[in-house]
Amino acid sequence: MAELVTIDDVRAAARVLDGRVLRTPTLASPGLSALLGVPTTVKLELVQRTGSFKARGAFAKVLSLSEPARAAGVVGVSGGNHGIALADAARELGVAATVVMPSSAPARSVDLARASGADVRLTDDLPSAFALLNDLVAAGATLVHPYDDLVVVAAQGTVGLEFATDAPHLTDVLVSIGGGGLVSGVATAFHALVPGVRVWGVEVEGADAMRRALDAGGPVEITPTSIVSTLSAPHVSQLTYDHAVALVEDVLVVSDADAVRGTITLAETQKVWAEPAAGCLVPAARAVLDRVGPDARLGLVVCGGNATVADVVRWSTA
Repeated sequence: MAELVTIDDVRAAARVLDGRVLRTPTLASPGLSALLGVPTTVKLELVQRTGSFKARGAFAKVLSLSEPARAAGVVGVSGGNHGIALADAARELGVAATVVMPSSAPARSVDLARASGADVRLTDDLPSAFALLNDLVAAGATLVHPYDDLVVVAAQGTVGLEFATDAPHLTDVLVSIGGGGLVSGVATAFHALVPGVRVWGVEVEGADAMRRALDAGGPVEITPTSIVSTLSAPHVSQLTYDHAVALVEDVLVVSDADAVRGTITLAETQKVWAEPAAGCLVPAARAVLDRVGPDARLGLVVCGGNATVADVVRWSTA
């Protein structure tokens, strides 16, 4: 079993990140509460620097590197948000960055990473992006992994530290899963601070690497087919798998279509422009309520907002 992060690790990450990232809003959601029939609170990480929680892990990791490691330049692989965040952190800290993305990554994500000065390399798909990443690391670049890293997981856990501090009344917290770094960190914080809380992971069909790992008893390779590129990791890591086994109640899987409808629902009820990686939480919340009953008090981590209007219109009419 991999070493798990602790609440002390998360608190240490919060100190490192102070002044680098936003303490994002935690708000009661009257619209979602009315829709779902139970009190619902949202953590609006989509208003974070670079538009997603990924800024936390990217900054924490680059700040942790030695001078020789920074001088070698950093490299990361991304379906979108980690690449934007790594490019932004590297620019601020004066480090050269290379970001590898599949060609399916949103064009806006590619443009934003390049605008921050990163060398963006596009590949045919996400598995080949991970292969190129490995080549670049073997050639001497310093890896900033999107989720298979204790420093990154602890930093993503600061989302949960803030959320649990602001909303200690929650019974059930829903968190999207790509590679599993966010849910691992959030679950660590909530279980330390809110006794009895249940943390639920949410994936979409065709990007369900954690669900398949849990079914198989360990990480497995998948070929992502979902439109939701920001959740489309080709595998989870042993690190994030072990956190999920230890701390996550269950992992629910919803369809791409329901995730896109959830994005529209968040726009209509919460007045935020989320990406389907966050929209998937809305249908999953209904499934959680079917299992836990009407006395639940829900919390949703609205993880990112880097989708264009054109993207959502295209997906919703496909």
